[in-house]
Amino acid sequence: MAERVDAVVVGAGVVGLAIARELALSGREVLVLEALDRFGSVTSSRNSEVVHAGIYYPEASLKTRLCIEGRAMLYAFCEKRGVAHRKIGKLVIAHEASQLPELERLAAHASSVGTGDVGLLDAAQARALEPALDCAGAMLSPETGIVDSHGLMLALLGEAEAHGAQLVTRSEVTAARRLSDGWRIHVGSDAMVDAEMLVNAAGLGAQALARRIEGLGEAHIPKLHYAKGSWFAYAGKVPFGHLVYPLPEPGGLGVHLTLDLAGQARFGPDVEWIEEPDYTLDPARHAPFAEAARRIWPGVEPAKLAPALAGIRPKLSGPGEPNADFRIDGPQAHGCPGLVNLFGIESPGLTASLAIGRHVSGLLRE
Repeated sequence: MAERVDAVVVGAGVVGLAIARELALSGREVLVLEALDRFGSVTSSRNSEVVHAGIYYPEASLKTRLCIEGRAMLYAFCEKRGVAHRKIGKLVIAHEASQLPELERLAAHASSVGTGDVGLLDAAQARALEPALDCAGAMLSPETGIVDSHGLMLALLGEAEAHGAQLVTRSEVTAARRLSDGWRIHVGSDAMVDAEMLVNAAGLGAQALARRIEGLGEAHIPKLHYAKGSWFAYAGKVPFGHLVYPLPEPGGLGVHLTLDLAGQARFGPDVEWIEEPDYTLDPARHAPFAEAARRIWPGVEPAKLAPALAGIRPKLSGPGEPNADFRIDGPQAHGCPGLVNLFGIESPGLTASLAIGRHVSGLLRE
């Protein structure tokens, strides 16, 4: 006889934990199944830890709506739960005068979608904020911040567990079968659990899991593309108080300067399209990283840059294709009652996580 709960969430990254928290707060008995031996050890721990304002994405997209909603929710949650964070703002810069029209378009878009106050700065105004900066102009996004992603996940898990949710690690879902009143979820070689609701928040593994869900046709499973990003850490202090980003590039936001809560700097991530997940850090990428860093900060010392971290974006668009939106498919999309699949939850997934949790809960209520 299988154990029965109200909802099973597969995947204990920041998004899965936020969904589990939301469902638990609504009074549901929730079980979170994680294939690895701890929560948040893949995409959720391999990112810039930036709280995004929502300035980049199309107006009608889930990325824009959930990022803007999620940003406000995230700052409020961190304040309430004592999660370390700081709203330090960021500058998006035009390296050359020829890029200024593109910067102006980005600022106009950011204002139109409601990301909060953004302001255009000329080169002198930008250097007044950041004297070490080299640019032809900049856009200031004061709502951008940084957060301790591990502390955030601990707080989400703690609140979910306080409302009855349970996390079980080393529990790979091998199949999900339809029942008349929900789902029978097979875990490992011989365990089973029944649930009215099943949420696939498996991140890089979401497509593979979807193929193990009975009744979900291939037409409802988008192709997955792996976009690897590497970061190089800077040894020593940097003369910056804001995050500094170039204008976006295909596949990502460009190699940017981020700061952690201790003030240490990293440059990254770049974009490298790969066929299979690979977190190897290639020292040969030092030269292009040094050049990208120098375009932001002419005084950078390349010898102080060292490989630090690599992550993989679970993208739904490949090289040369327009950036894809989040895919959050509920029963109305695929016809399977009680099932929600999340695909392509890349940046700004961390920022949007609490809003994603609320959105998924709404889809399941429908």
